[in-house]
Amino acid sequence: MEPEEFDSDVLRQFVLAFKKGKLKPIVKSQPVPKNNKGPVKVVVGKTFDTIVMDTKNDVLIEFYAPWCGHCKKLEPVYTELGKKYKNEKNLVIAKMDATANDVMSDHYKVEGFPTIYFAPRDKKNNPIKFEGGDRDLEHLSKFIEEHSTTLSRTKEEL
Repeated sequence: MEPEEFDSDVLRQFVLAFKKGKLKPIVKSQPVPKNNKGPVKVVVGKTFDTIVMDTKNDVLIEFYAPWCGHCKKLEPVYTELGKKYKNEKNLVIAKMDATANDVMSDHYKVEGFPTIYFAPRDKKNNPIKFEGGDRDLEHLSKFIEEHSTTLSRTKEEL
């Protein structure tokens, strides 16, 4: 609620509209990127549902803070990860500045930076948090391959 003037009538109208489900939440969001064709998709508050919650795709999402040293260190590894999986039609590698955008689901708790979740296409409300492994190409790739529902299963022979 962001009224110009506040009185009992304004509050009453707000409560009635809320009860009828006619209000839209105010979402903190950076502008939607004009070009989002890179190996790592940029998610903002307004695109969270259309990218992360899209049931056609598995999504690996990193929630980061631009000032975070661990996030800066992860950036080139995460970009390389995006390049590695760029030809997978139903797998999205994404990132979101969690300091400038609202995370539009209670299932994605961000308590530190970076926080990484894998959201399988068939379990968007039950994402898997990346924990305990090194944040390197090998461990992130293994995490994706372990949880993916969509990867083409052509593995290289050793």
